[in-house]
Amino acid sequence: MPEIYISDLDGTLLQNNATLSDFAAENLTRLLNGDLNFTIATARSVVSVQQILKYLPLKLPVIEFNGAFISDFETGRHLIINDISGDIKEEIFEHILQYNLTPFISSFNGTEDCLYYEKVENEGMEWYVNSRTGANDKRLRKAILRKTLVENVVCFTVVDKLDNLLELRNLLHEKYTKQVEIHIMENQYSPGWYWLTIHDRKATKDQAIGLLLKQYGFRLNDLTVFGDNANDIKMFKLARHKIAVSNAKPELKKYATRIIGTNEEDSVVKYIMGKYKDIRSFPR
Repeated sequence: MPEIYISDLDGTLLQNNATLSDFAAENLTRLLNGDLNFTIATARSVVSVQQILKYLPLKLPVIEFNGAFISDFETGRHLIINDISGDIKEEIFEHILQYNLTPFISSFNGTEDCLYYEKVENEGMEWYVNSRTGANDKRLRKAILRKTLVENVVCFTVVDKLDNLLELRNLLHEKYTKQVEIHIMENQYSPGWYWLTIHDRKATKDQAIGLLLKQYGFRLNDLTVFGDNANDIKMFKLARHKIAVSNAKPELKKYATRIIGTNEEDSVVKYIMGKYKDIRSFPR
């Protein structure tokens, strides 16, 4: 059976400046133009993935928002949508406000993806708005957030200092542990500012990968995953071959079957080149 490789983006496949190196882009393109089975599982949106990987001929769907969407890379069309259920999303929104926090809301309105914000309250939120504005992200729009809850909400993103997010995280964990998936991570491009993300419980990388494997006829034994952070743990538990970059968090490394070089060294692409059957066609 053919092998399939699935990689996280930030801190794993991408360099620290959130780009794909020329070396990685050139060699991935060559392999993908052959018969390499490769795709992405990321917390980013497909819009963001398209901007970063626009020259890669990715044939398989990409897993975005940690599994909230499985989407066609070229068109951005969603094949699977795992949105947060109606009553819960309204309750979660109220809890966020109770802690004097303001979320970003990522949704699908039936026609297009949206990224809503109502006000910018700190430098971490400002960085996010500026990054999306600079990328000409058409999802970004200012709105009265409560009115957007009628849409298919796939993610609440709350940006603040860690201490300001922990109490909310703990409350949501206690009340909705069987209904939502919660992650809290520092934004590596805006140090000191943390992102608390809330998705539906079905929106996990491992569940999305399982659907992808079934749809395309791959076996778990033929799956290799690459990651660096805590939101990669579940897909590491799923895969037979779990490859952590050396800059990965310690909590992920303990699940790895192998640790390779850093994301800055194009270690993911070099690993795939080393395993790929047509490696002889590449310069050494």
